[in-house]
Amino acid sequence: MAKIDFGGTKEEVVMRKEFPMSKAREVLKNETIAVIGYGVQGPAQSLNMKDNGFNVIIGQSKKFKRDWDRAVADGWKPGKDLFDMEEAAKRGTIIEMLVSDAAQKAIWPLIKKCLKPGKALYFSHGFSIVYKDQTKVIPPKNVDVIMVAPKGSGTSLRRNFLSGAGINASFAVEQDFTGRAKERCIALGIAIGAGYLFPTTFKKEVYSDLTGERGVLMGALAGIMEAQYKVLRKHGHSPSEAFNETVEELTESLIRLVSENGMDWMYANCSATAQRGALDWKPKFRDAVMPVFEKLYKRVASGLETARVLSACGKPNYQKQLTKELQAIGNSEMWLAGKATRSLRPKEPAKKISKATKGIAGRKSN
Repeated sequence: MAKIDFGGTKEEVVMRKEFPMSKAREVLKNETIAVIGYGVQGPAQSLNMKDNGFNVIIGQSKKFKRDWDRAVADGWKPGKDLFDMEEAAKRGTIIEMLVSDAAQKAIWPLIKKCLKPGKALYFSHGFSIVYKDQTKVIPPKNVDVIMVAPKGSGTSLRRNFLSGAGINASFAVEQDFTGRAKERCIALGIAIGAGYLFPTTFKKEVYSDLTGERGVLMGALAGIMEAQYKVLRKHGHSPSEAFNETVEELTESLIRLVSENGMDWMYANCSATAQRGALDWKPKFRDAVMPVFEKLYKRVASGLETARVLSACGKPNYQKQLTKELQAIGNSEMWLAGKATRSLRPKEPAKKISKATKGIAGRKSN
C-alpha cells in the first residue's frame, strides 16, 4: 500500500496502479459474487463489476416489485443471473449484503443457512456486525467477513464509473478464515470502481458514517439551509433570492471549488467581502454546533441511533411513512423554489473558455 500524507499524518492507501483490474480479476476468477438487494448500492456495485468482467448474480425478492423490475430493466435475466435471495446466496461464493440495514436483520436467518465454509460475507456498512446485539447478525467462524464502503451513494458510484472516475472507499477485514480475506476485499473494491481504498475497521466505519450522514453530509446541511432560507424569507426576500443565496450558489459554484482544491481555494476565489465574513463567522458556527456533534457521536457509539433505525425502518408501513416525510420536504416552499430554479438553468452546451480566463474563478466581483 502507498503511504500518503493526509495533513501531516501518513496513511496507507491502495491505489489502482498498485492493485490493477487485471490483478482483481485474477484474485476473483473463481468467485461467484452474489449481490443481495437491488435498491441503493446494489445496482451500482453489481453493474460496475459486471462491466469490469466479473461473475456477478443478483438476489432480489419479487415481493419488492420495483426493485425486481429495475434489475430486469438493467439487463439481469431471471433464472440466469437474477434469482430470489436464497437461491443467489446458495450460488454465491461471495455474498454481498446490500439490502438496507433494517432488512439485513430480517433476512439474516435465510442468508446464514447459505454460508458454507470458505465463503465470504461482504458488507458496505459496519452496521449489522458492530451492533450485532441488536441485529443478531453473527457470522459463523468458518467464513471471511469483509467490507468495502464507497464514500458516496450508489447513483454517484455508477455515474463516476461511467465517466471514468471513481469514488473513494474504505475497506476492512473483520474475520479472515481463508487467509485470503484481505486480497478478496481489496479486489472487490477495485472491481466496483473505487478511486482509491483506505483501511478502516467495521466499528470506525459505522461510527463515522452514521455521524456523517446525520451531520454535515445530510442532516446538518439540510437543517442549516432551511434555517437560512427561513430567516431570509422572514425579512422580505423572495423565494428565488432566498433559494439562490442558500442553495444554488453552494451546489453550482462554491462546493465545486472546494472539491477542486479545498476550502482555502474556494475562499481565495471569492470576493474580499465574502472572505472576511466567512472567516469571521466560521468559528461562531463551529462553536454553536460542536455540542450537537458531541451528542450525536455519543448516541451513535451507544447504539441509540441503531435502535432508532431498526425500530423505524423495520416497521411494515415504513416506506409509506418515508414517502410522506420526503414529500413534506419536496413540497416545502424552499424546495419548490429549487425545482423552479433548476428548470431555469441553461440547457445549451457550455461555451469554450479562453486560456486567458480559464484559471479565473469567482463568485462575485471584488
